[in-house]
Amino acid sequence: MEPVLATLQEAIVYFSVPANCREYVVARRWPNGVECPRCGSKNVLFMEKYNRWQCGARHDNRQFTVKTGTIFEDSPLGLDKWLMAMWQVVNCKNGVSSYEVHRAIGVTQKTAWFMDHRIRHALTMGTINKLSGQIEADENYIGGKARNMHKDKRAAKITGTAGKDKAAVMGILERGGKVITKVVDNTKKKALQSEIREHVLAGSALFTDALKSY
Repeated sequence: MEPVLATLQEAIVYFSVPANCREYVVARRWPNGVECPRCGSKNVLFMEKYNRWQCGARHDNRQFTVKTGTIFEDSPLGLDKWLMAMWQVVNCKNGVSSYEVHRAIGVTQKTAWFMDHRIRHALTMGTINKLSGQIEADENYIGGKARNMHKDKRAAKITGTAGKDKAAVMGILERGGKVITKVVDNTKKKALQSEIREHVLAGSALFTDALKSY
C-alpha cells in the first residue's frame, strides 16, 4: 500500500525503517520489477542478509543495491537521511536551505549543501531536452594567466605549457535559447564530440571554431 506522508513527522517515522526506505525507492525506480542497472536483466536474486541483489547474467559487478546508478550511490549516508532531505525539498513551497536540512536530519551543513544540490539536479534531469536549431560550441582552458602572477607563484603553479595546469571547460549554446557549460577531461576529439552527441539534437546546425577535434 502506498504510504501517505503528509507531514514531516509521518515521513520521519516511515523512513526510520530501512526496509521501508528500500521498498519506497524500488517502487519508483522499478515499477515493473527489479532489474539489473548494468545490463537490464530481470533475472535477479535479492540477498536479504546483505541488503542487495545479484544479477543472474554473467558480467562484471553483478551485485547491486537500490543506490546503484543513482545520486545516492557514492554517498555513505543511509536512505533514511536522503529520503528525509528529498521530502523537505519537494514539500517546502518556499524552498529549503542547507541549514534547515542540516538541523532537521542531523548532518553537517556542508553535507546538507551537497545533498541539496544533488537532489535539485535530479529533479531537473528529466526536463532538460537536447539543444536544437543553430548551435554554437567552444572550449577554453580556465586558470590564471601566467603574466598576471607573481614570479614565485607562477613558478609554483605552472609546471608545463598550454593548458597543462588549467581546467578544460566546454560551452554549448543554442542561439536564442539555453546554454550548457561543463568541465571536460581534455579538448581532444573523443571528449568534445561525446558532449556534442549527448546535448545536441541530431540534424542541428553546429558552429565551431577551426579546432580539429570537432
